[in-house]
Amino acid sequence: MTYNLAVIPGDGIGPEVMKEAVKVLDFVAKKFDLDIRYTYLKAGGCAYDEFGDPLPDETLNTAIKSDAVLLGAVGGYAWDELPVDKRPEKALLGLRKSLGLFANLRPAVLFPQLADACPLKDEIIGDGLDILVVRELTGGIYFGKRGTDENGAFDTLYYSVPEIERITHVAMKAAMKRNKKVMSVDKANILDSSRLWRKTVKRVALEYPEIQLDHMYVDNASMQLIRKPGQFDVIVTGNMFGDILSDEASMLTGSIGMLPSASLGEGHAGMYEPVHGSAPDIARKNLANPLATILSVSMMLRYSFGLDEAAKCVEDAVSKTLDEGYRTADIAGNSHHIIGTREMGDAVSKNI
Repeated sequence: MTYNLAVIPGDGIGPEVMKEAVKVLDFVAKKFDLDIRYTYLKAGGCAYDEFGDPLPDETLNTAIKSDAVLLGAVGGYAWDELPVDKRPEKALLGLRKSLGLFANLRPAVLFPQLADACPLKDEIIGDGLDILVVRELTGGIYFGKRGTDENGAFDTLYYSVPEIERITHVAMKAAMKRNKKVMSVDKANILDSSRLWRKTVKRVALEYPEIQLDHMYVDNASMQLIRKPGQFDVIVTGNMFGDILSDEASMLTGSIGMLPSASLGEGHAGMYEPVHGSAPDIARKNLANPLATILSVSMMLRYSFGLDEAAKCVEDAVSKTLDEGYRTADIAGNSHHIIGTREMGDAVSKNI
């Protein structure tokens, strides 16, 4: 079977980490006899510089026709002064909206080899961390009506019942494959949109009687992630709350450079990217950690291509590489062999 993959390296460290992810994917393709066709596209700041548009039509149209999109990172301070509609981040929002990617899956997993990189005490970590944040991606305050006048500005937080229903189904189905626990996070003591969120989540959960459903206010959830992270398995929440909580959860793993993500819609197509940004300060220095992008490849193999064995092969290769003591600077601790971006890609490839 042929898989058509749209590859968007993006800005900053994006091209560097993408190169290593594709390197690993090539080894996987050879091992499992996969026919993967790459189409390289531009989006973000680099696309604005060349085309005057952060999301050119060719990029969007090709992405829509592809089986999956693999993205590095977009943005950077070089484009901070651009008008809002020309900012690199508009490429992400445009891709998500046009591809119908309403569910963002962000796993926060603390590899046992990196326990010393976690900022929390050992007694808080316990047996380790494995949290999945399911974030609604195309609704909420980021897409609501907004405006600015001489006296102020406003942004509208709006959710429809169907939007809440479909993201709840994603979270419930994910939980069925894990520990059958879902924590819905909202601000139902204050916000009408959150009261609708909680009511709808409760109703959908009736279709999943095996799932233990709990609810938590977002301010308490942000505290509990630090106080007792092991209580969480699957967290489902809205766009802005999910944006913030997933970044908080990511730092419990020791480095944002370890965390992949998947953005999914109704079908099998999806967009896969590391949680980290473009980090222009370390770009082109062979310092970036490519493991988040490599693990995003694993998620792509599982969710879009349905290749669980190949996905696990990537995850096992990453784990074995960590067992061998290889570390990029962000996860080095004090006593490991520090290597660069390219060398980490080589090490994982060797272990495929």
